[in-house]
Amino acid sequence: MTFHCFFEQSGTFKNEFKKLGYEAYDYDILNDFGQTDFQVDLFKEIETAYERERERTVFDRIKEGDQIVAFFPCTRFECKIPLWFRGQAQQQKSWTEEKKLMYSMELQKELSDFYKWFSELILVCKKRSIPLIIENPYTQPHYLTQFFPIKPKLIDFDRSERGDNMKKPTQYWFINREPSNNFIFEPQIINEQRTHDGISKNRKTVRSMIAPEYANRFIREFIL
Repeated sequence: MTFHCFFEQSGTFKNEFKKLGYEAYDYDILNDFGQTDFQVDLFKEIETAYERERERTVFDRIKEGDQIVAFFPCTRFECKIPLWFRGQAQQQKSWTEEKKLMYSMELQKELSDFYKWFSELILVCKKRSIPLIIENPYTQPHYLTQFFPIKPKLIDFDRSERGDNMKKPTQYWFINREPSNNFIFEPQIINEQRTHDGISKNRKTVRSMIAPEYANRFIREFIL
């Protein structure tokens, strides 16, 4: 069994899969840590696999028995987005109505694109019978929680209980498979807590927000 880890956070999970003795690969358009195995535009790959099935994509690397774990970008689904649509974000105080409206139009287009790619990823995996797990924040209001027709099969309301250093609630969609729900008989790992305020906006920091201890426990509890 090989695990194909897509998007941000994928490096953390890839390394934990490998520690547990499994083959795993990291796919992302970035290579901040010099460990991305396949540096590729995953949005383009998803779109191509959905629209032009005969063209080769990363999905052709996935063999029977393999699984995808995708940390889909939440950029346009998160709870602050409605503020930007309404022109009420702190950064928009001095904007004219015309500027707010033009930005809102562009934001709507980007939201539509992300929603399409999210849906297409699931449809591609359903058609190819590929087991897929997709992660996204659960902080409310969240666009997918409100408007997506497939409900997540697992919501982790407090990641710190599984060793992460953030409580950030997270939801997981399990496609073509169910969560394993294994019992982990070992002491809980307590990491120093941190908040979003103390996190750099540098993509390197954002990419590594999930603690390895959390990834390892999550893998053993719900994936293996």
